[in-house]
Amino acid sequence: MDLRGVRRLEKQTLTEQELVEGCRRGDDVARRQLYERYAGKMMAICMRYMGNREEAEDLLHDGYIKLYGSFDKFDWQGEGTLPAWMARVMANLALQRLRKNDVMSQTVELENTAELRDDVDRPDEGPDIETIPKKVLMQFIEELPPGYRTVFNMHVFEGKNHIEIGKELGINNKSSASQLVRARAILKERVNEWRRQNGL
Repeated sequence: MDLRGVRRLEKQTLTEQELVEGCRRGDDVARRQLYERYAGKMMAICMRYMGNREEAEDLLHDGYIKLYGSFDKFDWQGEGTLPAWMARVMANLALQRLRKNDVMSQTVELENTAELRDDVDRPDEGPDIETIPKKVLMQFIEELPPGYRTVFNMHVFEGKNHIEIGKELGINNKSSASQLVRARAILKERVNEWRRQNGL
C-alpha cells in the first residue's frame, strides 16, 4: 500500500470490531484510533482512582501498554464489550498500584458501629448529587483520601459488595463498609457546601 493509501486508511473511522482485530494484529492505525477514541473515558477512571493527574496519566500510559499486549485474550462479543473490557483492565491496574502502595493502611476504621449499621441498612442514601455538575462531583471523588476513594469507586462504579472489596483489597468487610461511610459523609458535606455557595 502506498502512502496515500495509508493516509486514507488513517482517516477512516474503524468499527469497534475492526479496532479489536487491528489491535490484535499490532496495527498502528487501529492502536492510534483506540487511544484517541477511548483515552478520555479511561483517563476519567484513572483520575477517579489515583486522585491526581500525574499518577493518573502514568496509569493511563501503563494501562494502554497492557491493553495493546492483551488483545489475544479478549473475546469481542458485540458493541460495547471493548470499552467495558478496557475499563476493567484500567480499574484492575489501578487497584494493583493502590495495593502496592498500601493505601488501605492510611485510613481509620469507624468506631461507631451504629453509624456503620445505619449505612448498611440504607445503602442508597448519600449526597444529593442530582443538583451539581458531574465534573464537580468527579472532582470531589478524586479528592477523597485514597482508601475512601478506592472503596467508593469499587462499590459505586463497579457495583462490588463489601465481601468482594475486602477480598480484593485484603481488608475485612467491616473496614470496607466503614471506608464507604466516611467517603459518603465527606461527599455529602462537600456537595452541601457547594449547593450553599451556589444558592441551591
